[in-house]
Amino acid sequence: MVVALVVGCCYLTTTVISFTGAWATLNREPTNAELQRAANKEVARRWQAWPARRIFPDRVPYAPLEGHSEYASRTGIVPDTGCDQGVDPEIAATLARHGCKAVLRATYVDQLEGVAVTVGVVAFADPFRADRAYRELPGSKGPDGSGSVRPALRAAPFPGTASARFTDEARQDRTVDRGGPYVVLTTSGHTDGRPAAAIKKARPGKPFALSPQVGHAIARALSAKRIPDCSRPEWQC
Repeated sequence: MVVALVVGCCYLTTTVISFTGAWATLNREPTNAELQRAANKEVARRWQAWPARRIFPDRVPYAPLEGHSEYASRTGIVPDTGCDQGVDPEIAATLARHGCKAVLRATYVDQLEGVAVTVGVVAFADPFRADRAYRELPGSKGPDGSGSVRPALRAAPFPGTASARFTDEARQDRTVDRGGPYVVLTTSGHTDGRPAAAIKKARPGKPFALSPQVGHAIARALSAKRIPDCSRPEWQC
């Protein structure tokens, strides 16, 4: 009986210690490393969790000239998010090799509605895969008289808008940017739909200067981390 009582007391003590440790673990403040992991996961889910209009705002500021600011206006958002449908096959192979989850696309026009730019957000599982894909993708390319820019993000025209004539044949410029687990591609051209092959020489100035600016603004907003604030109701710590 004495042995049984001793064993019972030992089990009771062990149980109390276990419950105390579990309670302390569940009620302690999260560590900085845990907060960072939670922030990274929240960023990686934004392509699914955020409304499309938050990823692609109605208007995005850009600066065509130094000291002068204008706004690019969104003409539409593509409902299809397939990795193969959003880009040329050469780029699709690179994206698939690194685990592309989706390609989100929307089209903007500059303030004068003379230039259209399609922006593509490519989602990956983490920043490391995004960076590897980014390094393998073709870089920026401007109008050089060699015909349509390829391979590139596919243009997304929207009937009844200023971008209605912006097709793949009208692509004259491409850029690539990265933010966190996202690679942001752009392709741009004139809204009148003139084929890039018809451009025999480079135009003066920078007619597609808004493209990298719009792409960068979207990449920056989408990848900006928010550290969880356990005192606020929207966070569960």
